Formats: sequence, C-alpha cells, structure tokens
Amino acid sequence: MNPELSQDLSLLHLVINASLPVQIVMALLLGASLMSWWFIFIKLFALKRAMRATNRFEREFWAGGDINAMYQRVTNEREEAGEMAHVFEAGLREFMKLRRQTGLSAHAIIDGTRRAMRATCQRELDGLESHLSFLATVGSVSPYVGLFGTVWGIMIAFMGLASVAQATLAQVAPGIAEALIATAMGLFAAIPAVVGYNRFTHDIDRLSSRMESFMEEFSNILQRQATKTA
Repeated sequence: MNPELSQDLSLLHLVINASLPVQIVMALLLGASLMSWWFIFIKLFALKRAMRATNRFEREFWAGGDINAMYQRVTNEREEAGEMAHVFEAGLREFMKLRRQTGLSAHAIIDGTRRAMRATCQRELDGLESHLSFLATVGSVSPYVGLFGTVWGIMIAFMGLASVAQATLAQVAPGIAEALIATAMGLFAAIPAVVGYNRFTHDIDRLSSRMESFMEEFSNILQRQATKTA
C-alpha cells in the first residue's frame, strides 16, 4: 500500500482536512454525543436513587408503622425521601388540612387529597423526565445530520474530479472517507441516545405505575379514616 495514501486516510487527517460544512456537521454531532452521555449518566444515577428511595419507602409504609411519625420523617428529610414519599407527604398534608375544615364530606376530603397527590406525582415525574426529550431528538435527528455531511462530502469529492482527466482510487478515497465519517459520527451519537431514552422511559413508566397504585391504596386508607370521623 502506498504510504502517502495510508497517511492521507488517517482519521485525524481526514477530519482536519474535511470541507467546512462537513467539519461543522462533525462538531455538532460530537457536541450532541457528549451532551447525550452527560444526560445519560445524570439520568442513570437519578433513576437508581429514585428506585432505591421508592423501595425503602414502600417497605417502611407497609410495615405498619405510625403514619404521623413517617410524615414527620419525610418532612424533615425531604431531599432523601424520594418521589413516592413526596406524594405521601402531599396527600397526608392535604387530608389533615381538609379534615380540619367544617362542612366537608368524606368524599370531598378524599377527592381533594387525590388531587393534591396527583399534582405532586406529576411534578415528580416531570423532574424525572427532564432531558429525555433531548435524548429523543439526538436519537432521531443525528443520523440525518450525519447523512447530510456524507452527501455534502461526496458531492464535493466528485466535483473535485471534474477537472481531472482520469480519476483514480487515490483521488476519490479521501473525499469519500471523510464523508462517511460524518455518517459514522451520526450513528455514534444516535445509538446511545436511543438506548438511553428507551431504558429511562421504561423505568419512569414502572415508577409511575407504582406511584399510581400507591395513591389508590393510600386513598382507600384515608377514606376509611375520613368515614370514621365524619
């Protein structure tokens, strides 16, 4: 193999000597890939923490301890309590506030408690879903951005052959290679983003189902208390 051809086809040489539009595409894809990995690691740790906190809260809640003592603990340790504990706190706080009001039926108290828990649940889920839209965008758009860079690079490579009487592999290869790097970078940015988005969406859906089940069961417990005191 010709040493000069081998040197010209090195990855760094191709990137540095690529046309300006292709270099811009590569820079955009590299930035998108780095930001995707940053969000992936942040979301991975956040969801692991949320799952651990949810498991711990469910064990404590269904162990049959004092609800008021649990409420105080969640209020004092709000940062470490977790999403489900925040729903519990919002529900019990609203339940106690409504029960102190006169003239409210048990149905009205439980209805207000459910609304408070659902609003808190939605806020917690919105926090967990932050940055997922970015991963979805990178996963869907990056291949097309890389393809644009590839098409542009190939177009420039063939336009450069217009003034050449006889085209050879050594003349065509660098332009084609630099163009294909853009496609490779697009896939490199898209694949982790898609995998991360699907994984995190699945985990958030599982957590949402558990929180929905807890709200229904906790509402039933509070409804029995409201009926007794009505």
